[in-house]
Amino acid sequence: MRFALGRDDLQPTEEVEIRFLSAGDSPRIAGESMEHVEMLVAASVPLPPIVVHRPSMRVIDGVHRLRAAMLAGRKTIAVRFFEGTEEDAFILAVESNTTHGLPLSTADRRQAAERIIVTHSRWSDRMIASVVGMSAKTVAAIRRDNMAGEENEAGRIGRDGRVRSIDVSAGRKLAHEIIVGNPSLSLRQVARAAGISAETVRDVKKRMLRGDDPVPRKRQAKLGEWEPDDRLSGRVVTRYEVKPPPALVMARLREDPALRLNENGRDLLRLLNIHMVRSEDWNRLVDSVPPHSTETIAELARYCAEKWSEIAFRIEHKGSKSA
Repeated sequence: MRFALGRDDLQPTEEVEIRFLSAGDSPRIAGESMEHVEMLVAASVPLPPIVVHRPSMRVIDGVHRLRAAMLAGRKTIAVRFFEGTEEDAFILAVESNTTHGLPLSTADRRQAAERIIVTHSRWSDRMIASVVGMSAKTVAAIRRDNMAGEENEAGRIGRDGRVRSIDVSAGRKLAHEIIVGNPSLSLRQVARAAGISAETVRDVKKRMLRGDDPVPRKRQAKLGEWEPDDRLSGRVVTRYEVKPPPALVMARLREDPALRLNENGRDLLRLLNIHMVRSEDWNRLVDSVPPHSTETIAELARYCAEKWSEIAFRIEHKGSKSA
């Protein structure tokens, strides 16, 4: 998963024949502006190289510069290639057009946000807002309008690459219990244990000092009934006592440098990720087993389960020895 795109993702500049290039997947609803093209033709300074998606040879950034070069009778143009996916190429096109050149209109940016919400649904509102040049609140409103009832992800990826829970109501409740159990813990320690940001923990502490509920009223309506666990009172609560959804745990593990930056760690993540299957998908897989193979596949499933249980025991044993 990409967390951000930029000029560092581009290849060195090279001269390319214009006949091999085509207009890109532009974020501009109204298309090209001939007035802007003519202005570029009349410019007396060298223009920056255009950006092209190498797999498709479509222009990502610089269609007006391409048209200006064609109008001036040039056969080649300076190009920097981008090797990523078409979805990421569109994001780079939006980013480029919000930082220089002919600005995108409000309608252009809104349409771009709608598209990115679909292709990169796990990106946070702030991250998408930083790409399209809108406020995070506006992006959140667009997401609600376009994806009502379709959000299944446990967390979203922010501009720093970290995965954060979408609904922090349960995290606020847990943070409250942790602070009551051990008031000496730092904001960051509580945040790590509760799976929320340090700033959210700070707000929880302020609410506790005022005698308010740790969850704001507007969030309480969404949270529904929540019964505190009396067993948690008077002691430190660890992150393992209130377990986050497996999908969120898996997303956090994928961002752990200790795992993703070495081959064995990546192998382990791939094996774990294979089992991150929704219940309905497991049902679909079970239904697909042919009658003549039920015993064989069931035996193999039990063998895999036993192996994973053995691995879990060895990992826990390793953790207890190092503690």
